[in-house]
Amino acid sequence: MLRKVVKVLFEDNHLLIVSKSAGEITQGDRTGDTTLIEICRKYIKDTRNKPGNVFLHPVHRLDRPVSGIVVMALTGKALSRMNALFATHALRKTYWALVHHPIDPVQGTLRHFLIKNEKQNKSYIVDAAQQGAKEAILDYRIVSKSERYWLIEVVLRTGRHHQIRAQFAEMGCPIRGDLKYGAPRSNKDGGISLHAVQLEFKHPVTHNEVKVVAPTPKDPVWAPFTTLLGSGN
Repeated sequence: MLRKVVKVLFEDNHLLIVSKSAGEITQGDRTGDTTLIEICRKYIKDTRNKPGNVFLHPVHRLDRPVSGIVVMALTGKALSRMNALFATHALRKTYWALVHHPIDPVQGTLRHFLIKNEKQNKSYIVDAAQQGAKEAILDYRIVSKSERYWLIEVVLRTGRHHQIRAQFAEMGCPIRGDLKYGAPRSNKDGGISLHAVQLEFKHPVTHNEVKVVAPTPKDPVWAPFTTLLGSGN
C-alpha cells in the first residue's frame, strides 16, 4: 500500500515541492490508484485548514517507476510561470541513475532523436529525418561506484518522454530495474533506480533562487551514495 505521508522538500504560498516514491503516480490513470495530487491536496487542506476545493496542480510529471522531486503549483500565477520555466528549460534538473556497466566515456553529452510509441508507452532512438522525431539532449558524468553499480549524474537539456531511460539503453547501460529498456531484472518495489535528485530555479513569484534536494530512496543499493548529496562531488 502506498504511503499517505507527504515528503515536503519546499513549501510556500505559491509552490509545494515534494519527493515522490517509486511506484506512486502523479496524476490519475486507468489503475484508479491513489495519486500524489490527491495526497498533496489533503495535506494542504489539513495543514492550512482550507475548506472546499484546493488549487493544486502538478507543473510536470515524473514516470511512475521513477522517484524524486515533483513540483506542485498552489496558485494560478505560479502554475503559468513555472510552466514557462519548464517549457524554456530555464531551470536545472538533475537525476541520479544506477547502472550495471559504466558508460563510455565517463563524462559527456548524449544527443539522439526519439519517437514515442503510444501503444507501447515507450520511446525509441530513430534517425533525425524520421517524421515525428524529437531531439533529446542530456549531459552526464560518472560520480561514483559501489560493489555492483555505477552512479551516473544526469542533467537534462530537453524533457522528452522516457529520455534518460531510452538514451542510456542505447548506450548499452540500461537503468537498474528498467525491464522495458533492457535491464536484466526488475527491482523488488517495481520501480527503477532513477531518482530526480535536485532542482534549481528562480522562484516564479518571489524571484529568489531555489535549490531543492530529494534524499535518495531507502533501498540499500543507494546507501553507498547518500553521503554525496550536497557534497559537490
